Amino acid sequence: MRHITALVIKFIIVATVLFSILTIFEVVNLTEIFLSSILVTGLAYVIGDLFILPRSGNAVASIADFFLATGSVWLLNFIFIGQAAGTFPVFAASAFAGFLIALCEALFHIYMKESVLEDTETDNQRNTTPTHLQTEFSRENNIHDIKKRRNRKK
Repeated sequence: MRHITALVIKFIIVATVLFSILTIFEVVNLTEIFLSSILVTGLAYVIGDLFILPRSGNAVASIADFFLATGSVWLLNFIFIGQAAGTFPVFAASAFAGFLIALCEALFHIYMKESVLEDTETDNQRNTTPTHLQTEFSRENNIHDIKKRRNRKK
């Protein structure tokens, strides 16, 4: 259920950004924006949020999401628009959409770490036995032993 909620939140973010940017140029219709949002959300969630974020952290995952979103949006818009790409600044719109998605992703990654990934990490830690045990050896000292040692030294 945690992953479904995270996917819905991510889809809303991506769809809002793509709708805001791509409708300015009036070349892409709503169906194409919806399909692009689904594809970008699924790809970015699997690669960026489930693979890169737990291993590398928020900054690296946000940078990866920028390049992933920019490339995906550019490729999908190039496919949907086709020959009209000469009149439409596809890469500029894709880069701006990727930038806005990456900004939102930085906040989304905080949610992912606290709500989605944190439970998985603690579950994994509970199921494994600790490999680094520490034992302390020391001598018990009580007041009688100290007095006996002092008397022997005299």
